[in-house]
This record gives sequence, C-alpha cells and structure tokens, in this order.
Amino acid sequence: MTQDRVIVIGGGLAGTEAAWQIAKAGVPVTLYEMRPVRTSPAHHSQELAELVCSNSFGAMSSDRAAGLLHEELRRLGSIIIGTADQHSVPAGGALAVDRGVFSAELTTTLANHPLIELRREEVTSIPKEGIVVLTTGPLTSPQLTEDLQRFTGLEYMSFFDAASPIIVGESINKDIAFLASRYDKGEAAYLNCPMNKEQYLNFYQELCQAEQAELKDFERETAKFFEGCLPIEELAQRGEDTMRYGPLKPVGLFDARLGDFRDPENKDKRPYAVVQLRQEDKAGQLWNMVGFQTNLRWGEQKRVFRLIPGLENAEFVRMGVMHRNTFINSPELLHPSLQFKTRPTLLAAGQLIGTEGYTAAAAGGWLSGTNAARLFLGQETVTLPETMMMGALFDFISSASPKHFQPMPPNFGILPQLPQRIRNKRERYGQYRDRALANLELWRSQVSQKSPTPSLS
Repeated sequence: MTQDRVIVIGGGLAGTEAAWQIAKAGVPVTLYEMRPVRTSPAHHSQELAELVCSNSFGAMSSDRAAGLLHEELRRLGSIIIGTADQHSVPAGGALAVDRGVFSAELTTTLANHPLIELRREEVTSIPKEGIVVLTTGPLTSPQLTEDLQRFTGLEYMSFFDAASPIIVGESINKDIAFLASRYDKGEAAYLNCPMNKEQYLNFYQELCQAEQAELKDFERETAKFFEGCLPIEELAQRGEDTMRYGPLKPVGLFDARLGDFRDPENKDKRPYAVVQLRQEDKAGQLWNMVGFQTNLRWGEQKRVFRLIPGLENAEFVRMGVMHRNTFINSPELLHPSLQFKTRPTLLAAGQLIGTEGYTAAAAGGWLSGTNAARLFLGQETVTLPETMMMGALFDFISSASPKHFQPMPPNFGILPQLPQRIRNKRERYGQYRDRALANLELWRSQVSQKSPTPSLS
C-alpha cells in the first residue's frame, strides 16, 4: 500500500465525513465503497451517506443531546450536518432531511473533489501499511469482518436493528389523521393517527399475534435488540400499555379540528393512543411511521398496520426490515482519538465502534478523518474535551467496561457533572450546552495555535 494518500473504507455517514475532513486538510484520500458491486441487506441505493433507517438526525435544540452534537459538528465544519441543514424538511423539533437529495448531493460533492478518489469496489482485508480509516458500519462484508477479527483477536459483538415502513402521503386518510407537533412545538410536521381504547386494544392484540420474518442466516436465540431501536412487535410483547408510554403516547398532541384538548371540557376527546408519521421528503409525498421498526412479514405489516385509523388504505413504498448490526469491543481496542491501540495508523468510526445514531457516526467520521490527516501531515493526533458531547461519547466507547459494552447514543448522562447541582432539567441541560460550546472554542484555539490545519479553522 502506497503512502501518498489516506485510505477510507466505507462510504456511509462516517466515511463520507472522514474523507471530506481529510481532503479539507489538503491531504489526498481514496474512499472505497463496495456498493453497487456488492449490496447489503439494509441499503436501497448506491449513494454515499445513505440514511437507511430514518430521515431524522434527532432533536435540533442545542439543549438536547442530539442537538448539542449537531451544534458541535456545525461549528467544526461537518459536511454531514451542513448538508442536512441545507436539505432539511419540516419535522417539528427534529432535524430531518429529504434523504434522497441529501445523499445524492454528498455523493456528487465528494466525487468531484480533486483530492478525493471514489472507488466502487469491495475491500476484503485491512491494508497492512499506510494510514487507514475503517468506517464500514454494522454490515461490514464477511471477508473484511473475518480479517478484522484476525487483526483484533476478538469476536464481533452484535445486536439486531430495524427500520420503519414508509407510506405514500396520498394514501393516508386526512379526515382522520391530523397535522400537529407535540405540545405545538415548532412547525406542525407530523401526521397523527388517533386511536380510541377499542381500536388500540384490537391493534395491540393483532400485532402480538402477527407472524415475524425469519432472521435469514442469523440464529434467533442469539439475537439481542438495541433498546433504542426496538421492533414495535417486541415492544408490544412487553405489555399492553408499553406502546402507549413509548412511540404511541398521546400526550401533548391536539387535533385543532376538535377543539383544544388542553381545555378540561374537551378531556373526553383526547385519544387513547396516537401513531405518528414524520415527513420523509420536502414535498410531503412520503411519510415514515415513527417508532415502527419491525421484523414482521411484509404481508403482516400491511394487514396489521392498516388497522391503524387513517391508514386503512395505506400504500407502502418501503416495508420495515430488520438486520444484524455488529460492532467491535472498542474499550479494549481504541483510544479516544479513535486510533487502534495496537496500530495507531489504523482508525475507526461510525456504528462499527459502538456509537449509535446518524449524528454520532458523523462525529466519529470528523474525528477519525481529522486525526488521519494530522498523522499524514506529521502532527500529533487530538482528543476532544470530555465536557463536549463528542468528547464524552468517544471517551465512553474507549473506556467503558469491555464485558458489558453496548452501543451508546449521545446523551447528557455521559458528560462530567456540573460544579453545582441544578434540579431543573432544562436549565441543567442548558448549562451542559454552554460549557460544551465554550470548551469547544477554547480547545480549537489551543490546538490551532500548536499545529494549524484547515479542518480546525
């Protein structure tokens, strides 16, 4: 392997971000993406940075964990978040995108960059020389998986992940479904399908009895679900009211056509449960079933989900699917700089390392790409302050208990405590945000003074 460029393997969110940050630092990079030469069970296109499960990056507000991560990346020049901002679609308080346009633009941008070589071919083994960034994600190809296991001496850890169905907007009964965001927060960008108690119990019973798809070549008894992305049928099996306190909770949702539900006189009009649909594209032609990750057989999905009021004639453009996610035991293998302990010129990012969520993948891509460029330029690699959401996340995945390690999404629980206890949660999260962003600017200034690079300017 030649030493004249950095190699990035995997063209998902992390790989796209890593390749961009490397090129932004003035370093040549080759980005390998196996699609369309080899496909995966979850992808539907050959575009870079395809969003396979949802079109939402999570809460926008910077006093929310995902929103703070957005803002940190925004200030650090993330191409993923910058493009998401540019192609956002209404989603109440969330940052959601027109996923087709989003991925297509990133693909074009990277393919046309003079320092980025995009190669459409499968990499079956880790290059033994040079600076390499692994961003192959949870569906790493079998041969590369075997090579990574040989390199680390450890088996992959795994859980099962699922995606929600997508419905044609014109097929939704708007006489029943109403447009609103919870507590009227932000633009009304969710279609809400209300259920009374009888409708909910009928749906619950049919969902519990519905037939699930086989897990292909996986053994069902070894399946573990990630708690942040449970299939809806798995959630239903946990109890009659579990969905009503989860994705189907009716709290804060008001149908203006029936009056104000907050008025005590209208309390009997409040729905027993609500299924939410989030806008998938700018035109509002496609709608994602929020929280309806599923492994039901496709015929069963149509039968059971059409029991939901407003979806009696739903047309599905994509059915829900479930697939196996694999990740390495990062606490044993990685530094918080995302370098492998046994080979500092090999870095990794994305769901492969046990971070969870789109924005966390972009964050890992930013750090691994930045450090790969710094290695190439003969500079010291960097770690981020633990008071930043990015820094806390990468500190966690590199220092957690290896025995009980599971994927971690961004959350305020991993940040160091504030000097003084603040009982009000909104105020406390605001203090976390203010500290994180102040420390980001201080850290960036200090690093730039020692060894300036374009990615930190």
